[in-house]
Amino acid sequence: MTSLDDTHALVVGIADYERFPALPAAVRADARAMRDVLTDPDHGGYPAARVTLLLDQEATRDAITSALHRLAGAARPGSTVLLYFSGHAIGNFLFPIDADPRRLPRTAISGGSLGATLEAVPATDVLVILDCCHSAGAGPDASFFKRLASGRAIMAASREDELSYVLPGHAHSLFTEHLLAGLRGGVTGGDGLIRVLDLFEFVQPRVTRDQPAQHPVFKARLEQNFPIARHAAAPAPAPSDGFPYDAYISYADRTSDADWVWEVLVPRLEREGLRLAVSGASGDPGVPHIVNAERGIRAAKRTVIVLSPTYLADNTADFENVLAQSLGVREGAYRVLPILIVPTDDLPVRLELLTTLDLADPRRAPRDFVRLIEALRAPLPRR
Repeated sequence: MTSLDDTHALVVGIADYERFPALPAAVRADARAMRDVLTDPDHGGYPAARVTLLLDQEATRDAITSALHRLAGAARPGSTVLLYFSGHAIGNFLFPIDADPRRLPRTAISGGSLGATLEAVPATDVLVILDCCHSAGAGPDASFFKRLASGRAIMAASREDELSYVLPGHAHSLFTEHLLAGLRGGVTGGDGLIRVLDLFEFVQPRVTRDQPAQHPVFKARLEQNFPIARHAAAPAPAPSDGFPYDAYISYADRTSDADWVWEVLVPRLEREGLRLAVSGASGDPGVPHIVNAERGIRAAKRTVIVLSPTYLADNTADFENVLAQSLGVREGAYRVLPILIVPTDDLPVRLELLTTLDLADPRRAPRDFVRLIEALRAPLPRR
């Protein structure tokens, strides 16, 4: 079993293609962020000298091929190797910056040639991460896994007939956004190691939740759930308080409120590594909502209530915030953390007395978002 004592990575991001449509700037941001998280001693733990970053014009076919051969030469039994590629792909080909649509076999990187190169890498564990449209069809073929010993895996952003999305206003592609969140602490183990299957199980449902037309794919030949990165940062304080979740999100499940919760609030908090239970989306299927709500509220350190006129008119939301406040009174703690997303009058007295973070005012929202994150990381306030 590897212990991440000898790690190597190649990270490629291509947006400004010469002969293909340009991709969003998020592609370059994805690659830079992957390099940064891998070389962060509190997260990836890869030595910076062993992580190669190729962006746009640097990422020619020859440069990528040469970097892969250097990986093969530097790795040894016991090594861990990671290849991350963000760019165009179609069919069985990954496209370097100089790929020519008229001569793809000679100018692109085929899955067969990539598989042959990876077959020559003597590392114990190899992970290939592909964030591109149709990426499940762009990696090494099935025979690659049949020929190799265990310890080879591919994590693809989408099925071979699907696109890979960048959501409006987001700095990263959807797949890599959740990948980074997992590597930054969303996936943690008691031994301080992030393992490949745990990382995929973190990423896949979040991607498909945010974009139902995108389904990440995992292909592997494994005998063990091998570690791919470290997570040496101090854990959030909540586990020492005995809470499985940092927050239970209570909101009105109506279009405008729900859109804001799922498109803004939840992604932002999960990028910060916070553990969330969300009203209506957590708990056991087939169990009454009020039962799941009570379980989620009890298991969360704080209940974040998303205030709006719609929320105040919602009976389910009213039940949730009353329950959270009642638990707080019994325990001598301040369980409820209100945030305002639409200007709201006539708050109930029990809520009006609480300090509310104002995310409806664009002048205050950036500062109050930071205050929200800090409050969720802090110990549970007590009387």
